[in-house]
Amino acid sequence: MKNFFKTFGAALLAFFVGTVLMWFVLFSIIGGIAASFGQRQVYVPSDAVLVVDFRSGIVDSPDNRFGAFDVNRRRLETSNTMLEVTDAVRLAASDPNIKGIYINIAGSGAVNYGNMEELRSELLRFKESGKFVVAYNEVYSQPAYWLSSAADRVFIHPEGFMDWRGVAANVMFYKGLLDKLGVDVEIIRHGTFKSAVEPYITDRMSPANRLQMTTLVNSLWDVMLADISESRGIPADKLRQYAEEMAVREPDDALRFGFVDGVLYRDEMADMLSALCRGEELSAASVSEHTDFNAVSLGDYIAARAVHARKVSKNKVALIYADGQIVDGESYPGAVGGATLADQIAQAREDNGVKAVVLRVNSPGGSALASDVVWREMELCREVKPVVVSMGGVAASGGYYISAPADVILADRTTQTGSIGVFGMKLNLEKTLRDKVGITVDVAKTNAYADMGSIARPLMPAERAFLQGQVEKTYGTFVEHVAAGRNMTFEQVDEIGQGRVWLGTEAKKNGLVDGFGGLSDAVALAADRAGIAADFRVYEILSEPDSFAAFLSMFSARMQRFSAACVHGELGEAFVHYDMLSRTLREDGVMALMPYTISFE
Repeated sequence: MKNFFKTFGAALLAFFVGTVLMWFVLFSIIGGIAASFGQRQVYVPSDAVLVVDFRSGIVDSPDNRFGAFDVNRRRLETSNTMLEVTDAVRLAASDPNIKGIYINIAGSGAVNYGNMEELRSELLRFKESGKFVVAYNEVYSQPAYWLSSAADRVFIHPEGFMDWRGVAANVMFYKGLLDKLGVDVEIIRHGTFKSAVEPYITDRMSPANRLQMTTLVNSLWDVMLADISESRGIPADKLRQYAEEMAVREPDDALRFGFVDGVLYRDEMADMLSALCRGEELSAASVSEHTDFNAVSLGDYIAARAVHARKVSKNKVALIYADGQIVDGESYPGAVGGATLADQIAQAREDNGVKAVVLRVNSPGGSALASDVVWREMELCREVKPVVVSMGGVAASGGYYISAPADVILADRTTQTGSIGVFGMKLNLEKTLRDKVGITVDVAKTNAYADMGSIARPLMPAERAFLQGQVEKTYGTFVEHVAAGRNMTFEQVDEIGQGRVWLGTEAKKNGLVDGFGGLSDAVALAADRAGIAADFRVYEILSEPDSFAAFLSMFSARMQRFSAACVHGELGEAFVHYDMLSRTLREDGVMALMPYTISFE
């Protein structure tokens, strides 16, 4: 028996020690993985070239960072924020270790048109330092070339390809599919241009929506043509002609028409960069010495210089993000909770160290109620300190609703904004359930309209009238808020409202925004209005959970993105509408949501 207890005790001790060691190793691994999400220690050598690429994309809010594991580099590449990117490019202009910038848009990271425009502006500012900016790619999409045209010199691979054929925005319609399934979509809306629901109730664009979409693509095309024409010295009419004729078929065509300055292989491009780092102003044809250059990726440079890029000051400009669809309640990955955002604005308002507030908006809108909750806090904040809105790629519908109270609204020329309109949507699956799967629904109720909103029956006339009244009331409130914030009459706002989406160029003309500028411009303006332009620091207010919850949510968010990617792979372009519809149906009440996420080609 004594030996039994001795053996049992030894086994129990071994189990205990083993368990402790196992958990120690597990938490060490977890800590190592978690550390990969933090700041990396990166060395920036002398004679370095800052490589601008989109390996991991650019996002607006740090809360919406995402990443992918780079097998070759054996580490996680996380998205950079717009603030980090602009800070890095500005710092590089005065950094003696950085000799120039190399634009090589490789990778699949997402960058919207607004962020692309802001990065392009920063590259043009960087050139004022006298340092070189060159671009090279095997394949140039139109947005990639638009960005790259800011460089001093642009190069392409001898067997590469340049896309130059104009801008289009495709809309996919599902009415035929819904008819086959027996699904009726019932719509209540206000706004001639409020076309968020069109894919579900028609099979083609309405005349109003066609006018809207045509204006949007032409406005975007005009912005790109003007920028490229100025940078490359090619008349805009010629650029239009080349697109109309699809004249850029080979890299030699791009060279002949002035789109690029040379046709090089990758190793020749490396030699060119090495020569530029040595201060040799050589033509593409004269480069022959094979040497290496010190390349530093944008992400690595941000990690290496992050501490030096931030000022220390008691005066704070609070930077708050509205990045994602607006929903009721609390924020979650990809969605802006009205309660969360309102609390963040209140925090900035009540903090005496915060002298001004910048709200960065990249949102197609969403819940009208949540938008109004945020609107109220914006009003209260503006009463005590300057408030500036910086619009990113999209700031429409509810995204514009929450922007309207600001003292100043800055947008990019390519920002999609406006969409002052509201709607409600209800699915009626009665025929689908009965005819397709043999299910019928019966109900017992205390009052005639107690089951209003049921998916098993259509709306009754009185219910439709009730909901239309709610929509009209919300639209009226929306217009009144905009009129008050923009110092316009109700009639003036209504004329440019009606759900119509405007590009930033047109929004400035009709008074929806005050001027053009990026996030860094908005921060500088807010500091100036607060009288602290010479002494301030940016203070980001984020909705971050505690460290352990952040670690767990990190995997949850990545699993959600993996799941979404799988669905996207199956549905293709339809995933955009599927994702927006699924988010919309989660919300109750009236929606102030942009017609759809418009991605231009």
